[in-house]
Amino acid sequence: MIHPLTIKDLLIISGIIFALFVGAGNIIFPPMVGIQAGEYIWYAALGFLTTSVGLPLITLVALARVGGRIDDFSAPIGKLAGCMLAMICYLIVGPLFAIPRTSTVSFDIGLAPLIGDGQLPLFIYSLIYFGVVIFLSLNPGALLETLGNILAPLKIVVLSVLGLTAVCWPVGDALISTPNLATSSLSQLCTYKSEAFSHGLVSGYLTMDTLGVLVFSVVIINAVRARIIGEVALLTRYTIISGMIASIGLIIIYLALIKIGANSYHMIEQNANGAIILHEYIQHIYGRIGILFLSFFMGISCIVTAVGLTCACADFFARYFLLSYRHCVYIVSISSLVFSNFGLNYLITIFTPILIAIYPPCIVLVFLSFTLRWWNNSKRIVLPVMLVSLMFGILDAAKKMNVQICLPKYLLCQLPLTEQGLEWVLPVLLVLVFVGVYDRLSTH
Repeated sequence: MIHPLTIKDLLIISGIIFALFVGAGNIIFPPMVGIQAGEYIWYAALGFLTTSVGLPLITLVALARVGGRIDDFSAPIGKLAGCMLAMICYLIVGPLFAIPRTSTVSFDIGLAPLIGDGQLPLFIYSLIYFGVVIFLSLNPGALLETLGNILAPLKIVVLSVLGLTAVCWPVGDALISTPNLATSSLSQLCTYKSEAFSHGLVSGYLTMDTLGVLVFSVVIINAVRARIIGEVALLTRYTIISGMIASIGLIIIYLALIKIGANSYHMIEQNANGAIILHEYIQHIYGRIGILFLSFFMGISCIVTAVGLTCACADFFARYFLLSYRHCVYIVSISSLVFSNFGLNYLITIFTPILIAIYPPCIVLVFLSFTLRWWNNSKRIVLPVMLVSLMFGILDAAKKMNVQICLPKYLLCQLPLTEQGLEWVLPVLLVLVFVGVYDRLSTH
């Protein structure tokens, strides 16, 4: 017998999705987009929402169709390549970037302005922070129900207040002159409009929600499956509905945070990270009490996100290595502690090119997962197309790092959609057409 979900069930699952997604990156990058985009804020916002909301939602639907595990999702590219992709995703969404970022963001927003942002205060804070993460990860208890019933509503209430504050009490008018967007090797060749869009696109990458879905999807799918008995089609349908509800909330919150950044340009330098922007804004509006409350809220939110990521990573690594879950929790947490002490700006600088490189093949895998029934042999389609997307992703990452590449100028900056950071799209489509025709003509 199939049990349909009630409205309450859908709202709880939507709350879980919202709570899992609204972590450190989702708080700090929208204000950065707003303060750097200037008069082209809507172009930047469109790019940001494309990769921070639209793409994760599509990825969640794709994973729901295969049961939620990244292992099954990556099956068309082979076991070895699928394992490598999963490993990269778990490392970046885990101990190398996302988990350390939760610690540095909560420190930068809450404690750094009060006790200083030196290495010693950060180290002491991260030591206590990851001590709590280890304890909770070893004893996760009813974390999922806590997310759905307590933390998600709290996040929604706090962020709604923040959003209303941004609309009702702006600290200034939005910047009306052309901004100095984040520099890149293409900055002099692109129009400000297209660069604002691509800047928003890359900032959406940096929230890492798409990679986060690959890690968290099994938790979300299990939350839906626990409330129904039945078919893949029904599972997918309820996942889509819950994901869309959560996405609406994310869009509203992101736009409010982007507006905060856009209105704060006269108080803060344009290259400031989002943690500083948000701290200065809250202090300006609510004073010290607001900062203390924000510190508490961000600390709790980031710890829960870190615990969820740590549990997911430890479970994944325990399945692939000869280590217990407990040992993996310690390894992931201690590694995260080490990387968190490099600081937020350093982490963003180092991992931005890596994310730019790996996002195109991940996007290709997501979209091709909807077409697997079209082909005689899906591996001969998916693998070559992903390799081409990875090649152009690495090329784009090298350009962002100002690395000199001995390739024709056309490949470097004159391909269609280059100004939008999507130069890999046309080569991928051409290769897809070629291998698709070959697949159709092949009899085996």
